Amino acid sequence: MADDDDNAAKGKGKSGLIATIAIVLVLSLIAAGGGWMLGGILAPQLDQPEETAAVAAEGAAGEAKGEGEIIMRENLVPLEPIMTNLSYPSDNWIRIEVSLVFTGNPDNVLADQIHQDILAYLRTVSLQQIEGPRGFQYLREDLRERVQLRSEGRVNDLLLRTFVIE
Repeated sequence: MADDDDNAAKGKGKSGLIATIAIVLVLSLIAAGGGWMLGGILAPQLDQPEETAAVAAEGAAGEAKGEGEIIMRENLVPLEPIMTNLSYPSDNWIRIEVSLVFTGNPDNVLADQIHQDILAYLRTVSLQQIEGPRGFQYLREDLRERVQLRSEGRVNDLLLRTFVIE
């Protein structure tokens, strides 16, 4: 009788192990199928950069033929590069190129005055004031504010094209 109980216990143990393996196998197949299906849904979104790269390559080929030209806006005035030393440390130099966006027709005399105003302001700035992204943002806001005050509203925006500190 004891042998019959041991055989029944081993049979139940083996059937429990087989049931557990079967459940894990079914759940793994469901997870793999779900991952494959999700990958199929997301895959077309990853192909879009390749299409835009092909369009850009076609555009570059058109520009090489002379079809594409840079179009300057009438109200955009690029200023000459401004290069000066900082107030502290005085051996550091800053080079900045800006463009002014006028609300109406551009005024070259006003643009020259703004150029000199930016130059004078940059001579008072220290390196510590413009370090990091927050310092750069503050500098840009200060320059925009000075341009707006100097132009009395005739300049809509100031665009920073280059910014180099040596």
